[in-house]
Amino acid sequence: MKFAVIVFPGSNCDIDMYHAIKDELGEEVEYVWHDRDNLDEFDGVLLPGGFSYGDYLRSGAIARFANVMEAVKKAAAAGKPVLGVCNGFQILLEAGLLPGAMRRNQDLKFICRPVTLEVVNNETLFTNAYAKHERISIPVAHGEGNYYCDEATLKQLVDNHQIVFQYADENPNGSLQNIAGIVNEKGNVLGMMPHPERAVDTLLGSADGLKLFKSIVKQWREQYVVTS
Repeated sequence: MKFAVIVFPGSNCDIDMYHAIKDELGEEVEYVWHDRDNLDEFDGVLLPGGFSYGDYLRSGAIARFANVMEAVKKAAAAGKPVLGVCNGFQILLEAGLLPGAMRRNQDLKFICRPVTLEVVNNETLFTNAYAKHERISIPVAHGEGNYYCDEATLKQLVDNHQIVFQYADENPNGSLQNIAGIVNEKGNVLGMMPHPERAVDTLLGSADGLKLFKSIVKQWREQYVVTS
């Protein structure tokens, strides 16, 4: 499987994402600069964390207009897995690939520490390697991770089982209904604030994030075998 790690000016977790795919997962991966307009050669797309365009205006608000985002939308429409982590999640929200918006953390402080997540939905292409309600340790590092949406959108997320991860022991940023990660209706676009790419080896404090990437590859291989 071949992944694209999208790099925007200000991305700072692209190297972590690349390492997780190449060295821990053992799959093919390339850095892709933000001005590229075609991602057809890739099987999956990864939008890493950081501070794209310095987080001017709002986090992700400028990155949504980058050339590469039309190609990201095309990949999502084609059913390819698209993962946005932290700033990548914010970009997916700004681009309309996921519903809702991000606000500043409730205490207005940047947080950087491991948190416990609950796997609410383990029947997605990102979570099939986890058990339902499994608790995992994944670090967060953000100042604007307070997820918000209106009541109608929240009902849709709940009814369609689009809430994938919730904060378990604490809600570090004030997110609505403890939401830490959601998918689109089709289930192939995931946005999450915690960093699974920083939890792919026990030397990092946790290897719980590696299952997420293994889930993607497992699903892709099953589909490839069926369609080949």
